[in-house]
Amino acid sequence: MSRAHRGLAAFFLVGLSWLSIPEAGAQRTALKPGWNRFSPQQDITLGKRAASDAEKQLPLCHAPKVDAYLTQLGTRLAQKLPTGGVQYPFEFHCVNDKAINAFALPGGYVFVNRGTIEASDNEAQLAGVMAHELSHVALRHGTNQATKAMVAETGLGIFGAVFGDSAGGVLLTTLGNFTAGGVLLRYSRTAESQADVMGTQVLYDSGYDPRALAQFFEKLETETKGKNPPEFFSDHPNPEHRVGRVDEEVDKLGGPPAGARRDSAEFEAIKREVLALPVVKRPTPGAPGVVAAPAPPSRSFAEYHSAGYTLMYPDNWKKYPDGDTGGVSFAPEGGVLDDGSGHSALAYGLIVGVAQAQGAATDENALNSATSLVIEELQKANPGMKITRQGEHLRLNGQPGLSTYLSNVSPAGGQETDWVVSVLRPEGLLYFVCVAPQSAYDNYDKTFSSILDSVRFTK
Repeated sequence: MSRAHRGLAAFFLVGLSWLSIPEAGAQRTALKPGWNRFSPQQDITLGKRAASDAEKQLPLCHAPKVDAYLTQLGTRLAQKLPTGGVQYPFEFHCVNDKAINAFALPGGYVFVNRGTIEASDNEAQLAGVMAHELSHVALRHGTNQATKAMVAETGLGIFGAVFGDSAGGVLLTTLGNFTAGGVLLRYSRTAESQADVMGTQVLYDSGYDPRALAQFFEKLETETKGKNPPEFFSDHPNPEHRVGRVDEEVDKLGGPPAGARRDSAEFEAIKREVLALPVVKRPTPGAPGVVAAPAPPSRSFAEYHSAGYTLMYPDNWKKYPDGDTGGVSFAPEGGVLDDGSGHSALAYGLIVGVAQAQGAATDENALNSATSLVIEELQKANPGMKITRQGEHLRLNGQPGLSTYLSNVSPAGGQETDWVVSVLRPEGLLYFVCVAPQSAYDNYDKTFSSILDSVRFTK
């Protein structure tokens, strides 16, 4: 499942503390990193390792002038970043990808897509995007998030190397690839909003017009209205009232500084250079390719307990809990693949999610309506997803449920089958999405049925 896996389950989301304190002539919002089992030095170690993987997997621009310009601009912004005295070894790289996106790894390793440079109307807007990413570094969102995953014993398999400390050892990830299943690069709306606020402050302190970040967001929303959202919004959850929150921070800062910088001849020259770069064609998700299939599902099962239900799943599958939504995913080794754009996607396995819904368990109309909304959300995230068999009624642990079959582009190549089973529970609509390539689905159908037959509600 190319994007549903990213949006519905398997990634921990983190919130940090907000506090407004008085400043000389302004009331800026103060932000501080949340609880973290990693040290800043371990952020650097982890980020360096992940950045090395990223450089091998991403199509870099290999344009020295562009990288030098990004480094100059990024260094200027980083000098105003509140890092608590930590000296991060900031690096800045241009990625030859016309999608509008950027990301920063722990420790200060920043990657900016050429599409972001091309979409920026001026230097202040590009600086705003970079200041946002640098704020994730200063607020240590990536390792804060990984800490949550570690404490919850997610079984993600990412905590492999032990670094001793006074507490008796802290686990760092070995990172099979730079996305680490999204753990380091998937943030909550709260974290995104905080990066917006700090990024606005960094723009202001660096002498740029702090309104530029909000203007960039408005530009993206206007130009993509009625279309698929830009990749930046897919990877950076869009907080409510995002533009308004940035504008509010600008007001707290006292408005744009006198003589605020918006553009430069250097930016315009670099933008022309980027536009002249050869375009690297991105792999098409679902294109035929040779992908090694995972080992068959084990006939031995492990038990999973949640607050509202239990189920059994093959003991050679891993579980990927989602601490923000209460959902969980299960997949075999090799069941999570790159979707062709550097993102992790579920190709084989099961997603369990909970969606807001009201109605009694026996209310057929409420079940149908809530299920339709979930499927609409899946289709928004997966434009190629289509219903192949309309909802049919069944019973799950004795309770009324709905069974719907869909098809979608598979990250393993070709098409996949997505079997959605939903049931109304006190906590909302509990839904199960069984995923496998169409060519292999018959080999998984019995396992999916066994998992669903094992579901027992505990409240």
